[in-house]
Amino acid sequence: MVTASRLHTVEEYYFSKKLREVNALKAAGAPIINLGIGSPDLAPPKAVIAAITASLSDATAHKYQSYQGLPELRSAMSNFYQTHYNITLNSENQVLPLIGSKEGIMHISMAYLNEGDAVLIPNPGYPTYTSVTKLVGATPVFYDLNAASNWQPDLAALEALDLSKVKIMWVNYPHMPTGTLGDKKTLKALVDFAKKHSILLINDNPYSFILNDQPFSIFNIEGAAAVCLELNSLSKTFNMAGWRVGMLTGAAEHLSNVIKVKSNMDSGMFYGIQKGAIEALTSSKNWFNDLNTIYTERRELVWKLATALKCTFQTDSSGMFVWAKLPVGLRSEEFIDHILQKHHIFVAPGTIFGSNGEGYIRFSLCAPKEHIESAIQRVL
Repeated sequence: MVTASRLHTVEEYYFSKKLREVNALKAAGAPIINLGIGSPDLAPPKAVIAAITASLSDATAHKYQSYQGLPELRSAMSNFYQTHYNITLNSENQVLPLIGSKEGIMHISMAYLNEGDAVLIPNPGYPTYTSVTKLVGATPVFYDLNAASNWQPDLAALEALDLSKVKIMWVNYPHMPTGTLGDKKTLKALVDFAKKHSILLINDNPYSFILNDQPFSIFNIEGAAAVCLELNSLSKTFNMAGWRVGMLTGAAEHLSNVIKVKSNMDSGMFYGIQKGAIEALTSSKNWFNDLNTIYTERRELVWKLATALKCTFQTDSSGMFVWAKLPVGLRSEEFIDHILQKHHIFVAPGTIFGSNGEGYIRFSLCAPKEHIESAIQRVL
């Protein structure tokens, strides 16, 4: 059988492929310390586990669920935006629960992109923006982010591009992989840029509560509601990555277009997961404080590890990663293979996030401090 031509435009996701190698080393007895994946190792709030457990006896627990999620889930998401971002959203038509925000990237792309359309994608950035763009037959157009501009877009460079076919622009602040916070002046300029060129500007915002005292939404920017969408997630904020709960927020018109795709792709989110998500979204600020106390301690240890590897890094970043620059002359993938084989430590090479990631590596904070301490001892 001949596969679809779209498969020739993408490769297997890096972590899917690389983890087979890592797991083979573990199976052979290597004591691998995994600092490569942003999969929280901590538990969700206890009330979340209780909620899903209690929900299993509900009469509707095992039936098909609404494509738009339970009304009380949409209400909880709307209240979450009001509480933490001071943004008012109509829970009826401006909030759409997702089975993980990753599916939202596909659904938005299918709703708005035709073959031959172009998409502005950050370099470095989340690889899924590129792969989904290719899978729907559109063309990625990469815009540079680099240390010299503190990983912020260059508006003059964007204006110089051929924008005639651009339909979507992806931004992601706090930025993954660098942890940089979005510059509000630059984001306002991006909103104006999107209006000027009729581009749908989408902020992917799953990291705004991790090591960040000032959570921020793209809708805090004046005028954003007219041209923006925002993805958000419970994966990192509430340690629920495997639960697959995300949300899309924005104008009712845009969400109704996405629902046309989504309602043909799934049959709703499991009832119990929705009930757990509702509980998570009502967590007090003590939850975030306690979580960030743990991540602060881990980050300080990762800084020691990065220093032991002769890397440099910024200390004012946020999110659950440390983005570190390698010594001059070292290449990312060669370096991570070296420390994997020599020290049995797995970290992510910067190149998987784009060509501007060459010379960088990314450490995850999703490992107990004892593991990070062991990694430091192996390197010293």
